[in-house]
Amino acid sequence: MGLGPRLELRQSQQLVMTPQLQLAIKLLTLTNVELEAYIGEELDKNPLLSTSDGADAAEAPAAVEAAADPSASSLDQLLGGGDSGSSATESPLDVDYTGESFQHDTAGDSADWGAAAAGSDGEETDFDRFAAAEASLAEVLVTQASAAFGGADLIIARHIIDLIDESGYLTEPLDDIADRLGVDVAVVAAVLAGIQRFEPTGVGARNLAECIALQAREADRYDPAMACLIEHLDLVGRGDVAALVRLCRVDREDVGDMIRELRRYDPKPGLRYGGERSSPVVADVFVTKGADGEWHIELNQGTLPRLLIDRDYHAVLEHGADKATANFLSECVHSANWLLKALDQRARTIVKVASELVKHQRGFFDHGVGQLKPLTLRTIADAIEMHESTVSRVTSNKYIQCERGLFELRYFFTSGIGSSDGGEASSALAVKDRIARLIAAETEDTLSDDRLVEILQREGFDIARRTVAKYREALGLGSSVARRRARLLKAA
Repeated sequence: MGLGPRLELRQSQQLVMTPQLQLAIKLLTLTNVELEAYIGEELDKNPLLSTSDGADAAEAPAAVEAAADPSASSLDQLLGGGDSGSSATESPLDVDYTGESFQHDTAGDSADWGAAAAGSDGEETDFDRFAAAEASLAEVLVTQASAAFGGADLIIARHIIDLIDESGYLTEPLDDIADRLGVDVAVVAAVLAGIQRFEPTGVGARNLAECIALQAREADRYDPAMACLIEHLDLVGRGDVAALVRLCRVDREDVGDMIRELRRYDPKPGLRYGGERSSPVVADVFVTKGADGEWHIELNQGTLPRLLIDRDYHAVLEHGADKATANFLSECVHSANWLLKALDQRARTIVKVASELVKHQRGFFDHGVGQLKPLTLRTIADAIEMHESTVSRVTSNKYIQCERGLFELRYFFTSGIGSSDGGEASSALAVKDRIARLIAAETEDTLSDDRLVEILQREGFDIARRTVAKYREALGLGSSVARRRARLLKAA
């Protein structure tokens, strides 16, 4: 076989992650809050992008209706390439935003959804922005220590405060602290005793018993009987009232009074103070019931700025521009057009997925969690003729607001429990809800897991005892023995 150059023809296929494809995927996974931040960055980078305000805002698209144009390209087509090769200049800059295909009044503007009061300029007032960040537990304790200690004691106090966890407990032995600081253990103990008098009461304790004892002393309830009760918190947890009566040397009524007193104490006093304020969850989709009895889907556009391409500014910059400026403007136009297309495609895809989800889970929206059906991502993907990964991106970290509350889209995708009579399967969430209701309705007769299985199987659920136990534990409900002891403690 001779060696030498030669020509060969080969056919191959490959998926190229173009910038437009990456943009479409990225926008699809963002929540409304994240998308708002991304759009803000694009407004800073692209001089041709602007937001509509005033009278123009009323003419800008407020929401994408569920009955979208069937001829519009799907996200899978966009991800497959579509007309990505077309020039940016082929896309018109003068888009008509006054068309009837856009809905101007959204569910997000309604006070029924808990929206903030609108000001005279039409902008919503976010009162959370005016709230100062909540002081952390360490900051609260350091402020009190600065007033209570001085010199070397203040240094020791600051070191101890650094070792107190978010629940308010000291996590390191005093001997180790004394060795590290090179001081006597008695000095560290004295400083700790001072910290334990700070607010919140119970802070600086080394275990639960000491935390409760500090609060009992503050309430002037730390008598010998209460001290004995606190020393035997394990018996309190087990509900062994007879043993507590014998150890504390009081009658059953007094034990009941002391246990009720214990319930008023805070086992984690440090949690009263937090770090950063948690940001509220913002709904991405609204589901409202129309006069026709049907459920209507609408995007929450209230948190998003309405983007436009500033044609006048573009014409001014383009007039007499040199080659470098013209190239820059062309890139800006191309980027802006693709952003608007990707945003529109994102909106249509979210509405399409949410509409199909509501169609499959209509029983939940009409009657509640008891009518929730098993559902998978593939079921929705097949129904709307999209890839399963696209549906996964749409439902990730996005929330839907309906009359029953605010739910993550992933909430509606659950496994199924078979029917004992051969009927339709039920959602695992529906079974959990039924278990919770049965236990909440208990009276003197505490339902065991076996008893719960019998009741559920009579109601048509084909479920095993281990599954009932798993669901009960997932709901944070104790066993029948633990619930019976808790009832006895409550009645004590």
